[in-house]
Amino acid sequence: MADTSFPLYALPEEHELLRASVRQLAEDKIAPRAAEIDETEQYPWDVHAALKSADLLAVHIPEQYGGAGADKIAHCIVIEEIARVCASSSLIPMVNKLGTTGLILSGSEELKSTYLPLVASGEATFSYALSEREAGSDAAAMRTRAVRDGDSYVLNGTKAWITGAGVSTHYTLMAVTDPGEAAAGISAFVVAADDPGFSVGHKERKMGVRGSPTCEIYVENCRIPADRRIGPEGTGFKTALRTLDHTRLGIGAQAVGIAQGALDAAVGYVKERRQFGRAIADFQGVQFLLADMAMRIEAARQLVYVAAAKAERGAADMTFSSAAAKCFASDTAMAVTTDAVQLFGGAGYTRDFPVERMMRDAKITQIYEGTNQIQRMVMARQVLR
Repeated sequence: MADTSFPLYALPEEHELLRASVRQLAEDKIAPRAAEIDETEQYPWDVHAALKSADLLAVHIPEQYGGAGADKIAHCIVIEEIARVCASSSLIPMVNKLGTTGLILSGSEELKSTYLPLVASGEATFSYALSEREAGSDAAAMRTRAVRDGDSYVLNGTKAWITGAGVSTHYTLMAVTDPGEAAAGISAFVVAADDPGFSVGHKERKMGVRGSPTCEIYVENCRIPADRRIGPEGTGFKTALRTLDHTRLGIGAQAVGIAQGALDAAVGYVKERRQFGRAIADFQGVQFLLADMAMRIEAARQLVYVAAAKAERGAADMTFSSAAAKCFASDTAMAVTTDAVQLFGGAGYTRDFPVERMMRDAKITQIYEGTNQIQRMVMARQVLR
């Protein structure tokens, strides 16, 4: 008879040790600040410093460029554990990966050697500049232009909904280099915050993740060296889509973390809250709700980790798995946080408890890096191939 004392599927010890260390840092340095970060809507530079000190700003950077070379499951664990206490703070390492993945996938060796060591050391941070207000989910309809002029490109246009704008030192920016070629006429570039002609607009007043700045950015006759183009001309949109295949996992991990934080808070509350002479945790209706919450979270977590493993080895079905993980986990986060507020009753609707913040934070996971409607289109295309 087989030995059933050990699980068939389990993370290796180094992943569990990473989880324990990140959770300790999150509990000690981030959780006490989470409500204030949300309330003040200020970027948490103290959290940024703590993550930098712990080498958690950009664990995904390959070892050859001075990074930790963490695999994709490890990166998901980092995001998940930070998001469990503060979704805004989890966007710090998330955005760094989003902003640099295109560079890692498609950049020249010279470009990678220039910027990735700076990100690994914490000296530089990257954001991702794809979206425009008029383009929305139809990202290929962007209007930002990049015109070749000798050994330079001159950029003009506006990008919207840029996470980390005004904080990040660099941006991976997509612009049209050949207007007649639609998506095939889009190229990707590294733009620095101190480039002449680059500026940041007003900060959006958001429902959730309020400690992470989201702004428009402007490039007005912004001249950059031609060698800052990422990959050949016309490959920028492909790079953008490949990037999202890898980074949507981070949204899934963030959603799992938010949901887990809400469940943890709800479990603690229902054990203490008494009605009709006993703890409300004793009521079967409450127990069934908690069981469904925990079941969905675990299903989402496993889907995220499997998708991360597929992305790590470049599996053929990683596009489907990444979209599925992001979609399912974010829908789960929205459902679980809503149920957590319900379990808290009237108290859950106040800012005295964290679940209303988690509910607000969860909503964005269904929207950014492709709405869940777009994710379903992506999955359907893969299924119908």
